[in-house]
Parts: sequence; C-alpha cells; structure tokens
Amino acid sequence: MTSRDEILSAIRKHLPESTPLPDLAGPWIEYPDPIAQFASVLEMIGGRCIRVSNRAAINAELKNLPAYVTARQILSTIPDVGVPTVDLNAVDDPHVLEDIDFAILPGQFGVAENAAVWVNDEVVKHRVIYFLCQHLSLVIRAGDVLNNMHEAYQRLTFDGPRFGGFIAGPSKTADIEQSLVIGAHGPRSMTIFVVD
Repeated sequence: MTSRDEILSAIRKHLPESTPLPDLAGPWIEYPDPIAQFASVLEMIGGRCIRVSNRAAINAELKNLPAYVTARQILSTIPDVGVPTVDLNAVDDPHVLEDIDFAILPGQFGVAENAAVWVNDEVVKHRVIYFLCQHLSLVIRAGDVLNNMHEAYQRLTFDGPRFGGFIAGPSKTADIEQSLVIGAHGPRSMTIFVVD
C-alpha cells in the first residue's frame, strides 16, 4: 500500500458524521423600505445609489459625476442614457475594452440586504466589460430591488449555460497590512441608478 493510499484510508475511517441540511423555509429578513436599505449598504461598501424618476433623469445625474465628466471612453448599452464613444456591439475583440473609463450597463435586479446587483450576458455582448471598465454604473428598476438573497435565488432562471453573477460595490482588496485598495481588479467606483 502506498503512502497516498494509507493517508486516504485513514481519512475515510475518520470522516465526520453527516448532518441534515438546514431548513430553508424562512422567515427571511424584510425591510420596510428595501431601496433605502439597498442605498445604505451600497454606500457602506463604497458605492453610490442614485434614485431617479426615469431614464432621462440619469443624464442630468451623470453630469454631476466627476468620473463620467472626465471620461474619454464611455460605453452605454442603455438607450438614450449617456453619450457613448464606444459601441459594444461593434467590438469583436474584448481586449479592445481595456481602456473604457465609464460603462453604463443594465442590472437585472438588486438585493437590499447586501447591495448586490445581478448581472448576466443576455444584453451585454462581452461580459468582461463589467470588470474591465474603470468606473461602472448599473441601472435597475425600483420594483426590482428585492429584500434578501433568498428572494434573489428564487428569481434566477437558467435555460442553459450562461454567465451571471452578483456585483456589490467597487472592486476592493486589503493586504496583510490592512491597506484597503479600491479598484485593484475591477472598477474603481460603482454607481447604481434606481429608476422609478
């Protein structure tokens, strides 16, 4: 018997007893104002939430964002929002997107308890844009802000292999010296527009 077999045999003899999975019937946390909770958590994790009455109002708010005003390469897949200088659908090589300063993209829904927004590749040709741009702005409807992740998972549907993920706040990391770095491996800022 090899040492590998001996080790695996010893592990098999000392496996912990299995325990039943927890009951997922709830009750789950609900908020009196899910949008206010979403905005509060997003601000706490370094993002910004701006509530607007309609998509046209986003343009007025963009003029107040320094990251947008100073951006040279702007991408927007939201009709009539922003002044895009790059057409995502005309880009064949996703490496071309490495210089995008500001991206305005759709989010499917938000989650109040952790300020996460579900994104997927249904309406975005190159999913890498969520992570390559310097500054990310997502647009979601006010009616699509859910209370908790339990509600969020019930909303997910997969008709086949796809890309999808939750994004919460700008990219950040901290090393062993506890130095927080924003934008280490993704967007340096995140602004969520919640449209009534």
